[in-house]
Amino acid sequence: MQFKKTALAWGIALATPLFLVACGGDDGRDGVNGQDGVAGNNGSPGSSGADGSNGLNSLIRQTNLHVGNEHCFSGGVMIESGRDSNADDSLSDSEVTDTSYICAPTVLNEAKNFNRIAAIPVCLQDDTSCDSDDTTAAEIVAASADGMTLIYTDSPAERIGFVDIADPSKPSVLGVLGLAGEPTSVAVKDGYALVGVNTAQDFINVSGSLDVVDIASRSTIRSIDVGGQPDSVAVSPDGNYAVVVIENERDEDLGDGVPPQLPAGYIVIVNLTGEPAAWTTQTVALTGLADLYPTDPEPEFVDINSDNIAAVSLQENNHIVLVNLADGSIVNHFSAGTVDLIGIDANEDDLIDQSESLDGVLREPDGLSWLSTEYFVTANEGDLDGGSRGFTVFNTAGDVIYDAGNTLDQLTVRYGHYPESRSENKGNEPENAEFAVFGSERYLFVNSERSSVVFVYDVADFTKPVFKQLLPAAVGPEGALAIPSRNLLVVASEEDSRDDVMRSSLNIYQYGFASAAYPTVISNDRLDGSPIPWSALSGLSADPSNSNLIYAVDDSYYKKNRIFTLDVSEKPAIVTKETRITDGNGILAALPAGVLDADAVNADNTVNIDPEGIAKLADGSFWIASEGSGHAVDGPVDSMNLLVKTDANGVVTQAVTLPDAVNAIQRNNGFEGVAEYQGKLYVAFQRAWQGEANVRVGVYDIANATWSFLFYVLDAPESQNGGWVGLSEITSIGNGEFLVIERDNQGGPDAAIKRLYKFDTTGLVDGATVTKTLVRDVLPDMLATGGLVTEKIEGIALLKNGDVLMVNDNDGVDDSNGETQLLNLGDIL
Repeated sequence: MQFKKTALAWGIALATPLFLVACGGDDGRDGVNGQDGVAGNNGSPGSSGADGSNGLNSLIRQTNLHVGNEHCFSGGVMIESGRDSNADDSLSDSEVTDTSYICAPTVLNEAKNFNRIAAIPVCLQDDTSCDSDDTTAAEIVAASADGMTLIYTDSPAERIGFVDIADPSKPSVLGVLGLAGEPTSVAVKDGYALVGVNTAQDFINVSGSLDVVDIASRSTIRSIDVGGQPDSVAVSPDGNYAVVVIENERDEDLGDGVPPQLPAGYIVIVNLTGEPAAWTTQTVALTGLADLYPTDPEPEFVDINSDNIAAVSLQENNHIVLVNLADGSIVNHFSAGTVDLIGIDANEDDLIDQSESLDGVLREPDGLSWLSTEYFVTANEGDLDGGSRGFTVFNTAGDVIYDAGNTLDQLTVRYGHYPESRSENKGNEPENAEFAVFGSERYLFVNSERSSVVFVYDVADFTKPVFKQLLPAAVGPEGALAIPSRNLLVVASEEDSRDDVMRSSLNIYQYGFASAAYPTVISNDRLDGSPIPWSALSGLSADPSNSNLIYAVDDSYYKKNRIFTLDVSEKPAIVTKETRITDGNGILAALPAGVLDADAVNADNTVNIDPEGIAKLADGSFWIASEGSGHAVDGPVDSMNLLVKTDANGVVTQAVTLPDAVNAIQRNNGFEGVAEYQGKLYVAFQRAWQGEANVRVGVYDIANATWSFLFYVLDAPESQNGGWVGLSEITSIGNGEFLVIERDNQGGPDAAIKRLYKFDTTGLVDGATVTKTLVRDVLPDMLATGGLVTEKIEGIALLKNGDVLMVNDNDGVDDSNGETQLLNLGDIL
């Protein structure tokens, strides 16, 4: 075990006092003399009362805890107290009435990190290149005892899948096993996979089974009737028991989905003694426990500790139940409680504003995980009326030991992963939790369903989790599995829609000495202490004189558009400043009707346009390319394509529209990038407009206020899924040459064209077609991030030192995993 030097030194310092310390209490006070007796007619005075007995000593015992201790993994002190009942001036174990811990401060292991090394789309089970429209899903994942084979549930296809991870950086599919219903969870006992299968006809006529699958032969050897709809399966650490959660879920379309809706849920304990044919079951009712809907418990998730105590979350009931698996008795049960949230975004208004609050939010926990025999953590996803956007550490008495509050939402904002479209719901929406010890550290992993990330916390002190890392996942991470024996973490992302460029996958991360590869961009704080919100980066421009600075814009996904200043001298790059684009001079407001949307200028003069490109000039001003919307031929035009100039403070000083003849053939996919060279603006259109064979590159002479146009021949689509190809950015590289992004509208296994080309405009006249030269196929660079290829690379910038930076647009985390990869491609020109 690699001990932390700081923690070990701390433990040595603590060892200087005596190992056991007993503090004698004060002697009891003498008893008060009794009052004189009342004299009788001839009686004598009463006798004095006896002295009172001495009081018991109060003792304290301090024990140094060394590195690796269950309570304080980095070392610390255990403080026990009690009364010296046998008066031997020593505190025995039986006399201890109170115990507390002072843990050494957690010191993050900066030398080791988790990094994604692979993401395998599970559609590969159906086609070797994922050329299939069928919906698949990897929801819950388990591993064989040797950690070499993954088993995951695929509920849409009513099957489980198997994946070989002998080489975790190159996982490969092994096949599937069809089931009689929808698999909802899987756990492993020795050589068997235990799969919960929902075979219910509807919400009332419920049924289900626990299928026992031989992993080696990938065949079902027994099916155990569990009487209802299973939702979660867990196997105890000692392998003696399994627990199947029978949710018997409600119909969310019936009466607004509000319980009670019988039949009620329960759990089934499976005694795993002997071979599967000998396994027996016991049903444990959960009715009458929760304050909310006591007749209709809907258990959601289960985890089991080393004392064979099962913790069960009743999500809709906002309740937690602890069950002794040895006899099926309920050890304790309690409400998950509520949280007052401050510093969050509670409104879906196309803006990220973390100055709002919500009071009395039900936690409504989903996934949970034991941290020890005393503490467990819940991921508070929410469902009916809850969702506190964080996670909570409870002890077995039901006390809240730690609550994450607003921190997960604030972290997703800082890392560009905040799902603004979920602000009125449950924000980042924590879904599940996993705990494991990796060498000299113990970590908690929390999956965020809507932000598509995994939060990593060091829990050396269970009562004070310390944030370590944020890991990118595919869309909708659900199940999490730590395999510490192989230094691996596996996360199953369930969302799958080929049309929306999302494929369900298993994300594989490795713990090692490599530096953290993600995130590539984070933000500084605003003046109010909240992080600068950013996302949907749609264009880049380098500072003309400072190689450490670049500028970006967010697109129409957000209102009140901004220009971002990024310091790229560090990794990750830092958003140091946000500059609102404002129409204080009334330039945009004065444009003719139909050029912009009616709500393009807000009452505070901020603007709602569609910035897709940005060019920073030497005088500090900016030119912004705003993409229009709508068709001039096939449908109404909502807004026209527009060049907007601002000063260094973002105030609009000029607006330029296209010639009328060009506007007359407008279609969607207009302005995508803008660059400046020798007093002219070069604007990349994304796709060819109505009736034209090739895409335009507009050339605007600033001094003469005139337009001319060049044409660019796009590569033909090469994706197995078809789609289209277009331009996404343009930047000047000097001497009349320009660098452009050419890409298809495909992602994941369907992505084929992600390329950088350059062309020379020297000597070309209006209407000429440029000759392009391939600079770099960046598809390998995107694959090297270890994840599925993102669709939209939309920004490039040439730094003064010759390096080329490239960034993707994460679509504001809407039908996207929110991943932003700002890649330095080096001096490729």
